[in-house]
Amino acid sequence: MKLTILGGGGFRVPLVYGALLTDHAEGRVTDVVLHDLDERRLYAVTRVLAEQAAGVPDAPRVTATTDLDEALRGAGFVFSAIRVGGLAGRADDERIALAQGVLGQETVGAGGIAYGLRTVPVAVDIARRVARLAPDAWVINFTNPAGLVTEAMSRHLGDRVIGICDSPVGLGRRIARVLGADPGEAFIDYVGLNHLGWVRGLRVAGRDELPRLLADPALLGSFEEGRLFGADWLRSLGAVPNEYLHYYYFNRETVRAYQEAERTRGAFLRDQQARFYAEAGDPAVSALLTWDRTRAEREATYMAENRESAGAGDREADDLSGGYEKVALALMRAVARDERTTLILNVRNRSTLSVLDADAVIEVPCLVDPNGAHPLSADPLPGHATGLVCSVKAVEREVLAAAESGSRTTAVKAFALHPLVDSVTVARRLVEGYTAVHPGLAYLA
Repeated sequence: MKLTILGGGGFRVPLVYGALLTDHAEGRVTDVVLHDLDERRLYAVTRVLAEQAAGVPDAPRVTATTDLDEALRGAGFVFSAIRVGGLAGRADDERIALAQGVLGQETVGAGGIAYGLRTVPVAVDIARRVARLAPDAWVINFTNPAGLVTEAMSRHLGDRVIGICDSPVGLGRRIARVLGADPGEAFIDYVGLNHLGWVRGLRVAGRDELPRLLADPALLGSFEEGRLFGADWLRSLGAVPNEYLHYYYFNRETVRAYQEAERTRGAFLRDQQARFYAEAGDPAVSALLTWDRTRAEREATYMAENRESAGAGDREADDLSGGYEKVALALMRAVARDERTTLILNVRNRSTLSVLDADAVIEVPCLVDPNGAHPLSADPLPGHATGLVCSVKAVEREVLAAAESGSRTTAVKAFALHPLVDSVTVARRLVEGYTAVHPGLAYLA
């Protein structure tokens, strides 16, 4: 089976390939095609993968290409992990937003809108090519903003595109761990949008263990989200939010922490990965060891400003190992080999949340089988969560409309309606700032 990875020169590709190396069952991936526009990045990542595969019998064959159509032909699965504008674009997103006093994170608020506006047209083109060149392929989307991009692609691929994210998986794992439960045996009642969801229950053998967690201050203070949000706020919510909701619930503190930081997250990653690709491209050094060292630093500094502003301390060692590659592999196994499983995924709503239409992409537990991912029924969200989900989904729809029409006015509307942008004037300045520096937004007129 052929797996095509778009954004194949990306830093996280070795995580996916490493997971594939552990799969020896019939029907496994035998060929991996890396597609990227940057040959230097492709070369460095290909070197890392070659070292990973050393000594592994029947390791999937790896090829690299800059030809998108060639990469897609004959693919059984397409993993989309592109970054339009690169990390330099992310750094610009953050800098321009912070200059206006609003959050510039890559998926939340102004930064997420800017990233979405330049990514959606590219993702739509990819979806159309997949439909033409590999109509039987399943697309697994990890490109951020994952929910928004998955919804854009679903308009051309239907349910054959599924979005994944490791945030809900990590959150569920941490909650299960502090409750003494096996994460593999627990059902996580998680509902929302990508980077905007809540764990409302954790059932083990049919019993909801979340109330026990919320009633115990010591347990709440023993894991990342408990320290990040504070025990009192979690008890007020009666749920445990995705870590990205810290940007909403503690926005003022987070923006200040980002403004005071030496560098934004995007600027840090831009500089860090520039060093990695330069070093990993040198035949005299071990590309795999260089990648391992860089990844450890990357994971340890994830959301550092949020944790600092909340006094949450360092990340736990168990949270430094990633996770989205395991979700991707489990998803592929369920579809290709009927290894049925339940995963938290980004899929079309159908009738799961009555406050949203059937085509809205949401993030919920799904039963996965050879026919795809099927969202499980869910209780309605409480009022505070419903309001936020509907508000952010309305913004996403304006982003999709702007990307389709090329309307600058609609782009301004998308920024202005976001809960973390507090002024139409600021929204106009953001559009002016982003279109001035991003060639990918030149279509907005």
